[in-house]
This record gives sequence, C-alpha cells and structure tokens, in this order.
Amino acid sequence: MLKEYLPGSAVLMAESFMKKFGLLTARWSYDYGVMWRGMEALHRLTGEQKYFDYIREAMDTFVSADGSIRDYTFDSFNLDYICDGRQALYLWKATGEEKYRKAADMLREQLRRQPRTSDGGFWHKKCYPYQMWLDGLHMSAPFYTEYCLMTGDEDGVQDAARQLQLAYRHTLEPATGLNHHAWDESRAQLWSDPETGRAAHCWGRAVGWYMLGLADVLELLPPGHACRADLEKIACSMSEKLLSVRDGGVWLQVIDQPGRAGNYRESSGSCLMVAAMLKLARLGCIPAEMGDAAAESFRALQREFVGRMRDGTMFLAKTCFGAGLGGQPGKYRDGSYDYYISEAVGSWDIKGTGAYIQAAVEYEIRSEA
Repeated sequence: MLKEYLPGSAVLMAESFMKKFGLLTARWSYDYGVMWRGMEALHRLTGEQKYFDYIREAMDTFVSADGSIRDYTFDSFNLDYICDGRQALYLWKATGEEKYRKAADMLREQLRRQPRTSDGGFWHKKCYPYQMWLDGLHMSAPFYTEYCLMTGDEDGVQDAARQLQLAYRHTLEPATGLNHHAWDESRAQLWSDPETGRAAHCWGRAVGWYMLGLADVLELLPPGHACRADLEKIACSMSEKLLSVRDGGVWLQVIDQPGRAGNYRESSGSCLMVAAMLKLARLGCIPAEMGDAAAESFRALQREFVGRMRDGTMFLAKTCFGAGLGGQPGKYRDGSYDYYISEAVGSWDIKGTGAYIQAAVEYEIRSEA
C-alpha cells in the first residue's frame, strides 16, 4: 500500500479502472452508478471530456430512444435500481435529449408507487417487505431530491428528506450512538431485534451509503430550505460519532465490534464516509475541524487500502464485495457478526473504486481551496 500521500490520485485511479474494465455495460446496477458519480466529479474537477463520454457511452447502451431501460424491472420496486438515475438526470441536463428525461420519469414513477412502511418509509425492495436499509438512502434519496427540484415538486423534496429522517431514527442504537444496517417494521426477519426491529450490527458500508446519500442531498438543497436544518443536525451527529470510532484513521467492517477477532479495516465504507464528510465540510454542514479529521482519514485510507503496481496501475484493496440481510432459505443472511466477517474481500471492486474516486476528488478540491 502507499507509504506516503499521493496527489492527483483520483485521475490515476480512474485511468487505471477504465484501462482494466472499459465501459460498464453488463447490467443496470447501482455499483455502476457509484463509479459514474466518480467520473462526474472528475469531469467537473478537470474539465476533461473523456469522463463525460465514459458515462454517456455506457448509459446509451441501457437507455433507448423511447426512454426504456435495459435490464430494469419496474415492478420489483428495488431501490438499488434508482441509483443510476442520477446519470439520467446528469445527461438530460447536459444534452437536453428527451430519452434521458423519459428514463428519469420512469424511475420517479417507481418511487411514486414504492411500497412503504406505516410511517411512510420506502421498503428497500418488494421482496424485502417492511424493511428500510441504510443502503437504500444512497440509492434513492439524491435522485429523488434532484428530480423533484428540477420539476418543481416540493412535496417530493420533502418526502426525500423524510426518508433520510426515518431511516436515521429507526436504525439508531441509542446506547452506542451508531446506526445499524437496517430496520424491519414487521419484526418478521430473523435478523431483526424483536423489541426494536433493528439489525444487530453497524455495518461500515451501510453507514457509508447513508452518509454519502445525506451529503449529496444537502448539496442539492437550496440555502435556507426547510429540510436543511434537521438533515444538517443528523450529519453533525453522525460525523462526530463516526470520527470517534475510527481504527487507524479508517473504519472497520463491523464498526460496533472493535477488537473482536476477525474484524478488519474495510475500504469501501471508509471511502464513502470520507467522501461524505469532506463534502459536508465543504458545504459548511459540519464544523471545519470535522473536515480536518476527514482529510486525515483520506490520507490514512491511501496508506491502508491503495496500491500501485510496477506499471503505475492503481487499485483499491480490502473491499467487502457484498453483504446484505435476509434472503432465501439456505442462503439466509442473518446479520450476525460472523456473517459480516465471512463475506468475500478483495481488490478492484467497482463500487469501492468509485467511492474512492469521489473521496479523492473532494480531497483535491479541499487541497486547492
């Protein structure tokens, strides 16, 4: 891993990724959206057209002239499918092409019909009834907010903010001040606490998903908007707590289990949290000293997770490839500590690398200020 800080790593990581993987066209998947958001950030930072083209050329293999989306299934009501909608909005604004607007309209219509908990929270998926997962707030809330701001739908903007508020409240463990992975209103899932409905543990990437979704929404909301104050309060509270539980400057796979055998420092959750806190500090949503601490964590995650091969190729290591809750008998994910540390870990993960690029861009913006 890197022994000292390497400037300009956002570009180096993106170039290494594009060389290895080319365009992302295999499936309509949230991890592509994380990488494309990194490329958006690089396009804004550098002005290089190739990063815009990288997104557009891939999206054009999914979005047809009539706005239909390859590999997208409306009636699965899967919040993960909403994530790539940010790129539909990005391309609509940049090009004016109606097919991108129509694709975004369809994703908005999914949210309009999305099943909800009794207090109005989106189910994570139709096949996960009555469940709110922190992951889903990154996937849906920024798109929902941006679409509604673009179309003048203030009720929708407020509903997007309410999703963040509900997920925060339902997943918060008061004893630790940490947010656990998910909440099951029905208490039907084996992973849910029968009293609170919460999952048993604070999974690092789930918290990172929520934090970056929250930061992206705050970046979108106009100054003085009625929803800002409460969301900023949540951002401050979470940032303060998370900075206090770092391990070697970064975060563990299972944050609420420090020192336990098998726990490890995990890259994707660390990158998401650093990207979120650097953005929140840039926006003035959290105190400057928290931004300073997040900058320290960026340098720590370079040392801990970023490697370079002899030919200069960069890669992100120590990424949990996937983790979730519930599912089918025989493959049921019980949310236990042993479950989270048993999932496969490795390098070159798309969502981890995309999160790193977003964090690196925020660090470079901060360094140039």
